[in-house]
Amino acid sequence: MSQLVLYIALSLDGYIARTCGEVDWLFTDQDYGYEDFYATCDRLIMGRNTYKQIQFWGDYPYPDKQGFVFSRTIQHDRDENVNFVAGDLVSFVKNLKLQDGKDIWLVGGAAIAKTCLENNLVDRFILSIHPIILGEGIALFPQTLPTLSLKLEHSKTFETGLVQLTYSNG
Repeated sequence: MSQLVLYIALSLDGYIARTCGEVDWLFTDQDYGYEDFYATCDRLIMGRNTYKQIQFWGDYPYPDKQGFVFSRTIQHDRDENVNFVAGDLVSFVKNLKLQDGKDIWLVGGAAIAKTCLENNLVDRFILSIHPIILGEGIALFPQTLPTLSLKLEHSKTFETGLVQLTYSNG
């Protein structure tokens, strides 16, 4: 059975993006374990807003992964990069986890993560905490989430001040 992994960067005060969706504050000076993580996944899911933001970066960065974008407003089934899903996120993720394959990367955004967290679907969290306080933005963990007790699996610090924490759920 595959695991759903929330691998995401956030500010020290818990934001994954500025209010406008920009992530210009993210460190890009080194890999921070990304390539190793990326090799562990063969599928990824994200929300429409995250997909739109990624399109502004240039070439689609995940061409070798099967991608799913959850959207109630996009009216086609797929484009050259991803499949669009308008159905029930919870059922879809449960079924995807049962399929053979590597892990599934929950790329973002906050609304998709919230639904997955509310339904206890996230098996592992890899959080790259950047040493910046944004003061406002798109929060990773909204105040209405249920309590989840996590187990610390690994922590790593980098000279830049970035701290990466890996937790398992359950």
